[in-house]
Amino acid sequence: MSAVVAHSEAPSAPPRRRYRTALVSTAGHCRIACGFCFRADRAHGFLHVSTYTRTLSRLKEIGVEGICLTGGEPAHHPELRQLVRLAHQFGLPVSVVTSARDPEDVDRLAGLAHLLANVTVSADSAGAMELGLTTRSVASAIATLKQVPAQQQVLHLTYWKLSDQESQDIYRRAAAAGVEIQLSPVALDDAGRRRAGHTVHSYLDQQSVDTTHLGRYFRLTPRFLEYLMGLRTMHLHPEDRPLCSSASLYVSAGGDLRRCPYGSTGVNVQAPRAEITQFLDSDPQDRTTPECAAVCRADETR
Repeated sequence: MSAVVAHSEAPSAPPRRRYRTALVSTAGHCRIACGFCFRADRAHGFLHVSTYTRTLSRLKEIGVEGICLTGGEPAHHPELRQLVRLAHQFGLPVSVVTSARDPEDVDRLAGLAHLLANVTVSADSAGAMELGLTTRSVASAIATLKQVPAQQQVLHLTYWKLSDQESQDIYRRAAAAGVEIQLSPVALDDAGRRRAGHTVHSYLDQQSVDTTHLGRYFRLTPRFLEYLMGLRTMHLHPEDRPLCSSASLYVSAGGDLRRCPYGSTGVNVQAPRAEITQFLDSDPQDRTTPECAAVCRADETR
């Protein structure tokens, strides 16, 4: 009787993590310069078209399904139209996050509106404008959105020290304009909190007060409330911050591909495919911070 020898199968490789979208920085600088800006990359110069083309090729190979152009300020890029058209040539829909208020910048975006899947215009509450020395009012953001009729329009509000009256006014303006709204509390690191005269606890207390005002007028979804709770936990227990789990990639204006804008690990898009694959298949090393959580989250607040 012959014996049957059973060969154990080699353990299957873990499924490769799928990245659906990519945030692409078009510039290492921004003329708007918000006081509480938490951009990860600050440098001179714009994203080169050759680097961008290589980026699109690599992102397409990875399986990315769409890109979002950010900054600095995308409207400042001298070849913005070409960036959008190149993405379409790779079959990738394009979104833009902008603070554009200058008529020339708004006109540049308006001329591309029919090519954009989404345009998100950033605005600040009165308290956030005072804190960050900005002029990105809700009214001016809605004016920009009206001139850039993309397929989907989103007003992104960074808020701080809201009043009940201001919350109501913001809701009415957004509803009248028929735009979606995404809410984010001002993200301050330790140094920023100290400059603003806040401790961790007083900073979080202000966030709670703001949430109460917003909840009287906006439908704050469970995902948004979970996001706020996650921020609170990260501030109170920084030692327990989780490893990055974003489904988005980030590409700097210099072509550095990272899981997170603030990541300490990454690979340049000019690297060999095998090196890029190795990076993407490796375990995340960077821990989530309140700043990157604000950048990468997919909010359902309306």
